[in-house]
Amino acid sequence: MARESHDMAEQGEGGGFARLVLGWFGYGPGPADLAAFVARGFGPWLETQLAPPPGDDPEVVQRLAQVRLNIKYPADAHWPAVNEQRPLASLDRPIEALWPLLDAQPRHPAERAWPRYEVIAATLIRAIYSRYPLREVLAQFWRDHFNVNAFGPNAIAVALPVYDREVIRKHALGNFRALLEAVAGSTAMLYYLSNRSSRAGAANENYARELFELHTLGRDAYLNDQYNRWRDVPGAVAGRPEGYIDQDVYEAARAFTGWEVEDGTALDGQRKLPATGRFAYVETWHDGYQKRVLGQEFNPFAAALDDGGKVLDWVAHHPATARHLAGKLCRRYVGSDAPPELVGRIAEVWTRTTQAPDQIAQVVANNKSQGTDHGRGGLMAVLGGKVAGGRCYGPWPGLRTGQLEEGVDLAVTTDYWRVLAEVLGWQTGAKGNPWFPGYDYPGGLGLFAGGRG
Repeated sequence: MARESHDMAEQGEGGGFARLVLGWFGYGPGPADLAAFVARGFGPWLETQLAPPPGDDPEVVQRLAQVRLNIKYPADAHWPAVNEQRPLASLDRPIEALWPLLDAQPRHPAERAWPRYEVIAATLIRAIYSRYPLREVLAQFWRDHFNVNAFGPNAIAVALPVYDREVIRKHALGNFRALLEAVAGSTAMLYYLSNRSSRAGAANENYARELFELHTLGRDAYLNDQYNRWRDVPGAVAGRPEGYIDQDVYEAARAFTGWEVEDGTALDGQRKLPATGRFAYVETWHDGYQKRVLGQEFNPFAAALDDGGKVLDWVAHHPATARHLAGKLCRRYVGSDAPPELVGRIAEVWTRTTQAPDQIAQVVANNKSQGTDHGRGGLMAVLGGKVAGGRCYGPWPGLRTGQLEEGVDLAVTTDYWRVLAEVLGWQTGAKGNPWFPGYDYPGGLGLFAGGRG
């Protein structure tokens, strides 16, 4: 899977390739990360990153157990003053154990919102100390992609530990269709996009619209400015439309009616939903009549959850979704100018692996050069009044086939750590390289008027 010529961190100046990979697939290298990378080599290291064991590694577990966060608020008629250091107690708790924070008992707002701060702290600790940085980077990618407002309703803050643990982190390297369903049925998303209040006859389209525009097909596949009838969309009559229109959103919203949260809401004059915070399907609130989404017909009165499940199937496997997600992943790992050929290649892998339980891991792994083509060599611009500008620094490796790394990549001739060390040295007056442990700094390039750093 991995190119063996990348197996030694000595490629590039001073282990520059190791730093490049650890900065690209993670949040930057520490000394232990560099040692592990050199010892294992790129291929085995990446294999390990793509299939991490469930849960946190021992060092992260220890550090999470040691963390204490300060909570402080003044006394009130309803509660005493609090100023104490608390452990991260909510990270592993089920939603029903956290939901009582929202009950009618008088509580300071900081208590109801407290779980979100524990998730924030844990996210930072994992990013710094985890031995599986690729999982942490992809977890953040999916948090951004399936964004919920943790600083909005307190219900989202209370549900955040479960959303982060059972939805985002659990599926970060798994199957996208499974991730999509976990998101759709999560308490945090049902509150954030108001689908918990979507009922037959009054379907709320917020979630359905985000599902199409942001989560799956993408705004480039929104064709309502060209077509306002589903039959007119190219491919729709055959059940393979090129994109979606508002009619698809409206019909999909009907498919997700009755997807609720057990939050104590009254079902009728006699009954209420339990107050556990868990997902609930209320059949009497579901619109069971015939629907049509993306040119596909729904039979009326399907089994529980089938309508929403079919929508998730179709949007997860649509070609526009593959292009949309491939583009986002390439922008994350390559940059905003990722070549269309690369995006197309990643979209092909995405489509080919839709049924794989480790689909996302395979997509990350199957880029021909693990994300380093188009990115092994690049340009750094140094700006400022003291810069000895007007020229390019570092030798030019050339673009002929024999000059490219393995005939594919622009070769690295100047490690970016060398540039950063020289800039920091000029700003601080320090000599050598006191900033990047383990990097053998060969001296500056002469970027500044007055000499090398």
